[in-house]
Amino acid sequence: MIVELQKDFRFESAHHLPNVPPDHKCRRLHGHSYRVTVTVRGEIDPEMGWLIDYGDIKAAIAPIRAQLDHYYLNEIEGLENPTSEILARWIWERLLPSLPMLHSIHVYETCESSCIYRGE
Repeated sequence: MIVELQKDFRFESAHHLPNVPPDHKCRRLHGHSYRVTVTVRGEIDPEMGWLIDYGDIKAAIAPIRAQLDHYYLNEIEGLENPTSEILARWIWERLLPSLPMLHSIHVYETCESSCIYRGE
């Protein structure tokens, strides 16, 4: 039986986008209340009846959330141009070693704008 499990985490961060035109609103320093959905996919363990413990996903996410929450994203290595797309890939690269069944990272920059990255 193949399933997908999802675990959300949230963080608050400030950033600006240095590569947009000077008059673009995102060029100015601003913040977001980000929500990220981590999706893992795979076959359930027939004995346990699950793919992975949600607590294990939460534990894998914790150090990444700690690096992002209440920080200025532009100052974090690899996030000098912290678009949602680049942020999704950045999170993927850090989670994949501890979650090899990682399927997607869904970054919600706002309630209405988001990006899904599937490691491609």
